[in-house]
Amino acid sequence: MATKKETYTEAMKRLEAIVAQIESNELDIDELADRLKEAQRLIKYCREKLYKADAEIKKMLEEGTDDEKSTD
Repeated sequence: MATKKETYTEAMKRLEAIVAQIESNELDIDELADRLKEAQRLIKYCREKLYKADAEIKKMLEEGTDDEKSTD
């Protein structure tokens, strides 16, 4: 499960492990349901991290552009 201490990289590695388990058919139906729920939580966590990083990058780029305009 994704926690506040878990990094994006760790979450992605866990997702990759879940996908590998599903693709290898090594899960019974109960385990499959649990892994899919975990995968959904991890995907949500990763998506939120990506959106946050994207917003921060856009903000920095906009601030950089504003700084360049004021020095010209």
